[in-house]
Amino acid sequence: MTVPHSSDYAKVDGLEMYYEIHGAGDGTRRPLVLLHGGVLTVGLSFAAVLPALAADRRVIAPEFQGHGHTADIDRAMTPANLASDVLALLDGLGVEQADVLGFSLGGATALHLALEHPGRVGRLVLAATQYTQEGYHEEIRSADQSSPRLPGRADFQEMTDAYTAVAPHPERFQDLVAKCTAAAHAPLPWSPDDLRGLRAATLLVIGDTDFVRIEHAAEMQRLIPRAELAVLPATTHMALMRRTSLLVPLLTEFLGRPE
Repeated sequence: MTVPHSSDYAKVDGLEMYYEIHGAGDGTRRPLVLLHGGVLTVGLSFAAVLPALAADRRVIAPEFQGHGHTADIDRAMTPANLASDVLALLDGLGVEQADVLGFSLGGATALHLALEHPGRVGRLVLAATQYTQEGYHEEIRSADQSSPRLPGRADFQEMTDAYTAVAPHPERFQDLVAKCTAAAHAPLPWSPDDLRGLRAATLLVIGDTDFVRIEHAAEMQRLIPRAELAVLPATTHMALMRRTSLLVPLLTEFLGRPE
């Protein structure tokens, strides 16, 4: 099945922010916003699941500051700043409320949106998302970068190729990696009480060999009032959004549930 799609740029917060729109639906369902991972693009994060997710609704998928088609600006890459960009995009598109699926850096951005602007988020999917730095496995921060949980050489080649194919300044890929690395190691602002106050029905998804510790994801599930947790077997961080046989049924059932 071919799902209609288009792309454009929006002027938000000093950015020329690239975004894609997939599908259409009949207008009875909230749009779904997809927020990609750090150093990735819409395609690298979501190509495997997009056809199913856009089959019966409109899907809005932006590329963050400095990622893919969107040029960087002189500003820190924080969940708060990225969420501000997404909110401005939704305002420009006339979207009052959307379901949101965020992966990794996109998950932190989605969490910020849901906590700071609860009326704008319907259902929430946080994939490979932690709320404190203690949520990561210690080996993720290891200087030797040898953990099997981390992206491998083929993953980095894929990221490099995807970036250089579309970026306004393809020579700046290492700058993007450095900025995303700094963002990944920066303190996160949330407390257990923040999660206890999260209003959105939330699905937490991680791989069993992910960056995020299973115990941390389970803690988030206990703290968030309307949260569910799925741990996908034999799944690394980079493979998570490509495990379509497991992930698509989870997402379509959760996002399609009546309120």
